[in-house]
Amino acid sequence: MDLKAQLKQAVETAAQQLGMPVDAAIQETPASKPGDYGTPAAFQMAKAAGKNPAEVAAQLAAAVVLPAGIKKVEAVGPFINFFLDVGNFVRGVVEKPFQMPALSGKVVIEHTSVNPNKELHVGHLRNVVLGDSMARIFRAAGHTVEVQNYIDDTGRQAAESLFAIEHYNRVWDGKTKYDQWLGEGYVQLNADPQKPELEAGIMDIMHKLEAGVLRPLVEQTVKAQLETCFRLGARYDLLNWESDVVGSGFLAQAMNILEGSRYTSRPTEGKYAGAFIMDVSEFMPGLEEPNVVLVRSGGTAMYAAKDIGYQFWKFGLFEGMKFKPFMPDPEGREIWTSAPDGQPDDQKRFGHAQEVINVIDSRQDHPQTVVRSALGVAGESGKKERSIHLSYAFVTLEGQTISGRKGIVVSADDAMDEAEKRALAVLSDINPELAKREDAAEIARRIGIGAIRFAMLKAEPTRKIDFRWEQALALNGDTAPYVQYAAVRAANILRRAEEAGLKTDGTGADWESIPNIDLVLAKQVAKLPEIVAQSVRVHSPHVVAQYALDLATSFNAWYNAKDRQGKPATNVLQSEEGLREARLALIVRLRQAFEETLALIGIEIPAAM
Repeated sequence: MDLKAQLKQAVETAAQQLGMPVDAAIQETPASKPGDYGTPAAFQMAKAAGKNPAEVAAQLAAAVVLPAGIKKVEAVGPFINFFLDVGNFVRGVVEKPFQMPALSGKVVIEHTSVNPNKELHVGHLRNVVLGDSMARIFRAAGHTVEVQNYIDDTGRQAAESLFAIEHYNRVWDGKTKYDQWLGEGYVQLNADPQKPELEAGIMDIMHKLEAGVLRPLVEQTVKAQLETCFRLGARYDLLNWESDVVGSGFLAQAMNILEGSRYTSRPTEGKYAGAFIMDVSEFMPGLEEPNVVLVRSGGTAMYAAKDIGYQFWKFGLFEGMKFKPFMPDPEGREIWTSAPDGQPDDQKRFGHAQEVINVIDSRQDHPQTVVRSALGVAGESGKKERSIHLSYAFVTLEGQTISGRKGIVVSADDAMDEAEKRALAVLSDINPELAKREDAAEIARRIGIGAIRFAMLKAEPTRKIDFRWEQALALNGDTAPYVQYAAVRAANILRRAEEAGLKTDGTGADWESIPNIDLVLAKQVAKLPEIVAQSVRVHSPHVVAQYALDLATSFNAWYNAKDRQGKPATNVLQSEEGLREARLALIVRLRQAFEETLALIGIEIPAAM
């Protein structure tokens, strides 16, 4: 239990003893106020009990038993403020492992799900990075996480790309990345004025896709797309194919579940006569038309019905698909796939989630709400609340709107190539010696890929992003290189200390000599578990990205601090013996915080910058 949690418990215990129970919020006090942490609990207690807030605060301050690391408590009006024992607190931050949230339960996260007809473009990167970061964060918080990628192998886009191969007698040269080559045919077809006359041929390909006879070609595309995602740092557990979802009878099983609900019906007259409809007015209030058609009167299922069936399966409401290994990821872990010739999931390895997070762009806000509401219609209110749509806004590149159909794109692979190229150029300008290092390409890769990932994560997902190269790769501002540079700076301090034969493990540290300026940095380092818990709670990795910026800013402010004479106040190696060892141990902990924080959002720290 971290110190803030201990304070919360201590305050609530004291409030209970005073006969005025409260849910105490522990906050950092503003820089202009006395103390390090505070709580308005006394104000809440007094309001509920009809008493004077200042008097209750005094009683609460006298009653609370201070946990280790807290030196004293003071009542300040209706608030009580806690003062840290600086030496003990910093030593605790340095010596105790980060206590991440101890959560449990399985979470299924579906992301990427790009049509298998072309390469990924820059706009797709936001989906991949959001989903992959959420998987990392939820795992760090203690959850079992299964990452799924939905492959729409029966859709029109895939059919058009495959039709273009035959129609234009296209031959793959074996050198061009396969998904990029396939996408070129898709663009060519959609620019062809004769396309309307080719509909019969396109439909023939769609029928072949539905029958599964062209699946090997689609698999080749998927493998090429996965190479792109791997390069970005994303990893997957399971590929689910639309043809398998349809062929497994999910639709019928889901409709059978909904059939028994008081919210579904089969009208015999009116505009819905003969259809199977679902009334979502209780779950989606304010709709002009609250009835959702699941199956038309002719028996044709609507797309929403398929999505509902798939979501029901993720939560384990029924079984159906078969699975087999597909390919290893770069670490050698097997990625599985749904497959007609696979084995039944007798061990319930896949799906059966306690929570499902679907990373899908904001155009799907309404359909995803319908899917979520269907769980409520089915009587699964708990699962409804744990059915999450991580909705995100679109990405533009240097102000330009992206269109795969028109070919107005920058491929994800080209974007990563460009990021690495520009990163190396920036480094060469700043430090020409870096470009001569044997690991220069690896340094550029980490900076370039980190810059892309961070640019996609730093804002709340619902905010639009205009990706611009100069901003993303800048060493100042809200960028990955800014954070990476701070982490490298911390590592350089430790390297120089080790070269000087100094201990960095706290041996010989004089913890009582630590000044308040070091306490501010230690408090920032200690926030990581709290940040992970918050990110899980709001279902967004931007919280972690912002914390990474805060950590770098706090360290840079500490590093550049001056005393009253204008001299460096925190030069570690020139600090007095004892304080020097304490500061070195704190920098070790800071460096670890950088590594763990950036790992949560899939960003690596380069060896030098």
